Amino acid sequence: MKTIYENKVKGVGDLASAFAEEKTIILFGDSAPDTLKDYCYSIDVKKADAVIGPGQVLEIDGKEYKILVTGHVMQKNLEALGHISIQFSGAEDCLPGSMVVEEAEVPVLQIGSVIRILA
Repeated sequence: MKTIYENKVKGVGDLASAFAEEKTIILFGDSAPDTLKDYCYSIDVKKADAVIGPGQVLEIDGKEYKILVTGHVMQKNLEALGHISIQFSGAEDCLPGSMVVEEAEVPVLQIGSVIRILA
């Protein structure tokens, strides 16, 4: 598989792990509103090399998760704001700015964690 998107976590909000119970992590670029920064993992804003969608693989620190569903503005938000919610729920649908991957334990992200999308 080819890497079509790659980023690294550069900051961890004080409450970023708060959504783990909901099987969700939130990524956001430097423009995250002050009211959300504490709940986000900070990344740089970067473009993907291709369209991101179901059937591809999200890789976090070498562990792979099959992408099941992507919201209709997920890629636009990711590339413009660095903002995306990733749900590890295996659900069949999602919010417009979200991505759902196969059901799995939410990974523990830290500064330097590598996030890739493989197609």
